[in-house]
Amino acid sequence: MKNLPLGMNTLAKLIKQNCVYVDKTQMAWQLICQPGAFFLSRPRRFGKSLFVDTLKEIFEGNKPLFKGLYIHDKWDWTQSYPVIKIDFSDGTLQTRESLDRRIYEILFDNATRLNVTLSKGRDIPGTFGELIRFSAEKYGTRAVVLVDEYDKPILDNIENRDTAKIMREGVKNLYSVLKGQDAYLQFIFMTGVTKFSKVSLFSGVNQLTDITIDAQFGTLCGYTHHDLQTHFSKHLDGIEQEEIKQWYNGYYWLGETTVYNPYDILLFINKRAQFRNYWFETGNPSFLIKLFQKNRYFLPDLESPVVTEEILDSFDIEKINPLTLLFQSGYLTVAHTFTRRRRMMFLLKVPNLEVRIALNDHFINGYTDLVNEKIGIQDNLYTCLENGDIDGMLKVIQRLFKSIPWRNFTNNDLADFEGYYASVIYAFFCSLDAEVIPEDIDNHGQVDMTVKLGDQIYVMEIKVVDGTNADKLNCNPALKQIQDKGYADKYRGIDGVTVHEVGLVFSKASRNLIVF
Repeated sequence: MKNLPLGMNTLAKLIKQNCVYVDKTQMAWQLICQPGAFFLSRPRRFGKSLFVDTLKEIFEGNKPLFKGLYIHDKWDWTQSYPVIKIDFSDGTLQTRESLDRRIYEILFDNATRLNVTLSKGRDIPGTFGELIRFSAEKYGTRAVVLVDEYDKPILDNIENRDTAKIMREGVKNLYSVLKGQDAYLQFIFMTGVTKFSKVSLFSGVNQLTDITIDAQFGTLCGYTHHDLQTHFSKHLDGIEQEEIKQWYNGYYWLGETTVYNPYDILLFINKRAQFRNYWFETGNPSFLIKLFQKNRYFLPDLESPVVTEEILDSFDIEKINPLTLLFQSGYLTVAHTFTRRRRMMFLLKVPNLEVRIALNDHFINGYTDLVNEKIGIQDNLYTCLENGDIDGMLKVIQRLFKSIPWRNFTNNDLADFEGYYASVIYAFFCSLDAEVIPEDIDNHGQVDMTVKLGDQIYVMEIKVVDGTNADKLNCNPALKQIQDKGYADKYRGIDGVTVHEVGLVFSKASRNLIVF
């Protein structure tokens, strides 16, 4: 049984230590057969760095590493190319001075490896231009430029917009060289988490082809289920395949199949098949949560949003779209595509159980600040939902909002809008892995939320009123709307299912549930 490639981003180390390697060289061969410039966006820890290193080994002509792999008898190994590799994955850079210093270090380290002497005292564009030209002249062939984590200096500072803009200009100063050096370049490959708009960053790169959403390269990073059945069959022997799928599969960038995050699978095997949030725990979505709060984002809208390709591939510091950030960071993925008014549209979804539970846990923390109390509330809420205990569920919801610290509402009007209460309730239900249908539509209109757990169905409407005295209300207006519109009718008559109508009325003044 082969070893697991835990924490390995270099092909040579992986092959020489007899580790499992899922062959991606067919797609590499498709890319490099002719000169070109390509860009790929994938979430963190998805195998981007390993693929970049694989390209490096191919262009440098290290044929023995590829014995038994697809490309072994396809590539002309007699021709090698000077490879310039730029990698920003190490450390965090927070000033333009530190960024420029790192860039100089990277350029001169490449020059040393390629045995090229660069002029000293030139600016970054001049130095990078020299490195490309001198490398091509020394090797007698055009150079290859591979850029890994191209956007990390920007993303590390995304919570400070001014600093992020400064870092963006710093890396743009580097990448702008590529267009002018086209005659000396054989191939360019850039990868990162986000795709910044061409105007803000990529205007200096000539004819950059984005393969992020491309059926040919949908499985370029990640493991397919077939990969698990073939390469990891011994490691996963006796483990329920459907549960692995439910937890970790589901990422999709077009093509024939979905993929798993490699980091999840390798850690899952290494931890003796413990189902946990391996990939999610390595990230920090705090900026995302703050962005959602600031924009008063209605969390139920995360359930199956429909967007254009423009939303998916354009990331701007000046105007960050939450859905763009969620997609490019891996918290949403493509469910399927369709055409509307001659435009390609994308239906998005949360990829799997790991992301659904963990992301909504973070939303709960951000929207309520109930980090310590959260698990107890979740346990009680789940028990009530599972048993059809409406009175118990409503008391849990009331206790939930009573527990939210008042400081959460300082200098904001979150408690004044209906969407806040719906968002908190939605996040709690999703964190329990209940099936949630926001804005559930029938021929009479749409109810705010339908929640399904086991054989229990809860049809819910939410209202927010100004006062605190429930006695002044003639009735429960939320429940009345459900009954008058017959929102629950479509679920009645289903064998073995109990349907509940739940009207929730919140008070702006008390910031809690007052009628149910």
